Amino acid sequence: MKAVKDAAAGSLESSDVLVTVTPSEGEDNTLSVDSIVFRQFGGRIRSVAEEVIASSGLAGAAVKVQDRGALECTLRARLETAIERALGRA
Repeated sequence: MKAVKDAAAGSLESSDVLVTVTPSEGEDNTLSVDSIVFRQFGGRIRSVAEEVIASSGLAGAAVKVQDRGALECTLRARLETAIERALGRA
């Protein structure tokens, strides 16, 4: 499903994550990850984001994850919310 609008979920507060989804040209998704704990958990953050994006069916979007030490459950919730908003379902 193609992203139809810009959407965001979360914040840049400590222990949270800000996820933004922006429609882009084509059907491919791009993912960028910025985290204060990237050295330790960057790989896991990226794999969780890729998993949530794939399971949502999102297409044609740029997803940006700005992590400030969020737990995995928070990351998943923010990703799901931002994607639903970008798809126009929330």
